[in-house]
Parts: sequence; C-alpha cells; structure tokens
Amino acid sequence: MPRIGFAYNQKPESSAITRPEDETSRDDDEPPSSRRDAIASRNSDTPASSEHASSASVGGHFAAPTDSAPTDDEFAEWDSAETIDAVAGALAACGDVIRLEANADFPQNLRDARVDIVFNIAEGLRGVNREAHVPAICEFYGVPYSASDPFTLSLCLDKARTKEVLAYHRVPTAAFSVGRESAPMAANSQRSVPIPSRFPVFVKPIHEGSSKGITEANYCRNQDELHAQVEFLLERYRQPVLIEEYLPGAEFTCAVLGNGDAARVLPIVGMNFEALPAGALPVYGFEAKWIWDRPEQPLEIFQCPARIDEELQRTIEHVVLRAYHVLGCRDWSRIDVRLDAAGKPNVVEVNPLPGILPNPADNSCFPKAARAAGMSYDELIQACLFHAAERQGVELDVAMLAGAAGTSR
Repeated sequence: MPRIGFAYNQKPESSAITRPEDETSRDDDEPPSSRRDAIASRNSDTPASSEHASSASVGGHFAAPTDSAPTDDEFAEWDSAETIDAVAGALAACGDVIRLEANADFPQNLRDARVDIVFNIAEGLRGVNREAHVPAICEFYGVPYSASDPFTLSLCLDKARTKEVLAYHRVPTAAFSVGRESAPMAANSQRSVPIPSRFPVFVKPIHEGSSKGITEANYCRNQDELHAQVEFLLERYRQPVLIEEYLPGAEFTCAVLGNGDAARVLPIVGMNFEALPAGALPVYGFEAKWIWDRPEQPLEIFQCPARIDEELQRTIEHVVLRAYHVLGCRDWSRIDVRLDAAGKPNVVEVNPLPGILPNPADNSCFPKAARAAGMSYDELIQACLFHAAERQGVELDVAMLAGAAGTSR
C-alpha cells in the first residue's frame, strides 16, 4: 500500500493568533458592500450609505459591518478543516494517508514519515516564496510531490513577474506597471506610483492570493484615486502593488488538469456579475468571494459551462494552455481570464495551487468545473495525484490508476 503524505496549512480556529515578536499584526479587513461606498468613503470615516449593512472605508481600509463578525484576510489562503478532511478522504482510496501540516515541524515529520509521494496544497505563511517551501523541502529530501515546482510557484505568486513572462511569450495580458515603496522611507518621502498610460486601472498587492487585498476600492479612475489606494496597499501589505489596465469585458476562470500535450481545460466557468449587489463593480474580489457569497445565501455568480460560443471557447482554451505551459505549471492549475474592450482574452492571474473547497455551496471554481466534466470531488483529487505519480514514476494502486485515467483523460 503506497504511503501518501498530505501537506497543508489549516486555518486557525480563532483569529487570535500568536505572531512572532518581529511580525506586525494586521487589522481586520472587510470590504464595503458596494462600489459607491468604496468611492464615497475613500477620504471619509462616514459610510456613503447604509445599504447592505455597508461599512466605512478610508483609502481601502475597511471596518467590519455591524451584522457580521470581522474578517481578517491574513489566513484567507489556508484551508479549513472541512477541506482538509475531504482531501484526506479522497486520497485514502489510493493508499495510507499521513497528514503533514506545513509548520516548523514539517521537515522532520516528512523525513520520519517515509512517504512515497506528497500531495501538496500548502500555501505557506511568510515570504514571497512561501508557496515554494513545501516542494523545495520535498526536493531536498528527494520525495516526489504533486503540482508545480518551487520556481513556478514563486513565479506565479509574483503577479508582475508572471505578466512579464507571459508578455515575453506573447500570451495576452493587460498592460501594467508596478508601484513600489521608496527606500529608505523618511517621514516626508514619497511613494513611487507610476502614471499609467490610460485610466481606469485596477491595483492589487503583488504577492497575494485568494483575493487578499483585492476590493472594489482598487478600481481607480484618476491619479488621485490611484495614489491613495497604492499608498494604502503599500502600507497594509508591505509589498509592491501591481497597477493594471482595467479590462472591461467578461471574466472567466479555467481549471487545467494534466501535463504536456494531454493537459486539458475543464468546462470553463463564466462570471455572472449581474448577481452582485446593485452598484457593485464587476470584479470577483474579496467582497464577492468571502462576504457576499455565503453557503446560507449563495450568489448565482457562476455559469459552468460558460455560455459562450465555440470560437470564443477555443480562443480562451488556447490562451490558457499557452500560459499553463509557458509558466511551467504541472498536474493542475486555475487560470483567470478577462476580455479586453475588443473581446480578446487576456490572462489575469495564474494559480498553481487552486482552491478546492468540497462543498458545492461554497462555489469553489475548480471542483465546479470538475463536476461539469462528470468528475466527483474524490475523482478530481485522485486525478491530480495520478498525474503527479505518473509524471514521476510512482506506483499507485492499480484500481485507482484505472479510475483516475478514465476520468481525467
């Protein structure tokens, strides 16, 4: 029976987290409920309206609504106990599962476990290479693992470097620049905020995932709004800020499964922004993902398969697979695409460690695409493991291999 290590980061049960002495704590960050609130309250502590239990924002710093608990986005990338249990259950059909939480004890626990392969969904906590920590340790000890290698994980976590590579290989992506903190920062020094060639633009922290730091206030129509929001994001996230030409067209997210010529795009997920609250910006950001879309009252924001014609579908799939291969993605990844004013697909973001929430009510896009392709949640997890094992010559259970091969090819 193969021994399968399972590497993950689990969300804390409480927001009261003990941090190292040298780490600055973060304030709670919950977005307002509409674009109007974000714009009107950028420079005021007073909410623009009371609709949807909206809250105050100052330069993008949002206070929690009165009808819900505060939301801290620090651990937004980590997985819940429900997801971790679901993945472990799927893997159990393939061998003995050894849980390896990606904490300070991970290196020694990995050595002691003597696993045949590691199934990795660990996002890490600190540093611009945090998603690469687990696979790098696996490589150091010579342990096979699933998904992309340390270089690709670090590259894709840097949104600007990702776009540079895509642009070099002529994979369509929106024009961009980067706002950086001046060094050293004196009390009266200025931030480096490039002036884009055209407005509007959309800004976001350069090294974050799971929509951390991506709110409606990031939509900037002029230089004043851009400067204020870049200032806030630089202060809040302590990292450069991507300044990207805003793409006004439809948005899609694409789940890719497999390797080489056998890699394929599962049914495309289209974004139905009409499901957002009235006045909301058509962006699937922190508000839509974590605030408005709740299991008890889900947003009907996704269409899968997306309602698009065959020509657009083929064009999106072509762009997505080019990005997948150019960036060196392996086994699986989720790639977000948005149309420009001419209707041309542009790659917005690449996530080599895609979200895989098991509950359909949570609207997790990769499992949603898999279901549309006729795959159960367990089959999706097993297919990723199969591709990783096949790629590295790791032998798994014969019955599982046949099942995964049948559902993923």
